[in-house]
Amino acid sequence: MRVSTDGRLLKGEQTRNAILSRAADIASAEGLEGLSIGRLATELGISKSGVFTHFGSKEELQLATVRKAVELYREHVIEPALAVPQGLGRVRVLLDAWQRYQREPVFPGGCFFHSTMAEFDARPGRVRDAIASSQRDWRDFMERCLREARDRGEIDASADVPQLAFELDAVCRTGSAHALLHDDPTLYDRAARAMSTRLAAVTTSG
Repeated sequence: MRVSTDGRLLKGEQTRNAILSRAADIASAEGLEGLSIGRLATELGISKSGVFTHFGSKEELQLATVRKAVELYREHVIEPALAVPQGLGRVRVLLDAWQRYQREPVFPGGCFFHSTMAEFDARPGRVRDAIASSQRDWRDFMERCLREARDRGEIDASADVPQLAFELDAVCRTGSAHALLHDDPTLYDRAARAMSTRLAAVTTSG
């Protein structure tokens, strides 16, 4: 009985992951409103009831999709940075991983969060709150990495860390969005140069 139960649980988790992976891909290109239980059931070859069992409503599906995107973002951007010691080296790995996440890209529609932020920024509710929370966490982590580098004397002590994080974030997002819109990968390179220049301006010589 235990083996049978564990097998069903494993299959259920695999199905849920498949649904959410496809949902995140769709949302990156078409937005979270582009998701529907019927569409996902058809595309994945499973029953509507099978999808409904996992989520119960469109809003729950959207929320779970945001959580899946956060998980993938952490895997591709945050974890590579955490794998290296604190300091300027970690900051550079973080920014490189972030650009790679967008340039490859991890999602077919580009950055999942760039797409969904634009979709929900003026729509109060649980989905907007989840997206906003993910972005606060991201900003806090970037600021933490920059502050660690400043505390180690690798970034000028007078640097305004929140402002620096804001500028790096803005440049990377804008470069990625325009590269995708204009189908021009050189704009990723422009963003990378702008980020490197901004970081170099606060990096200490010692």
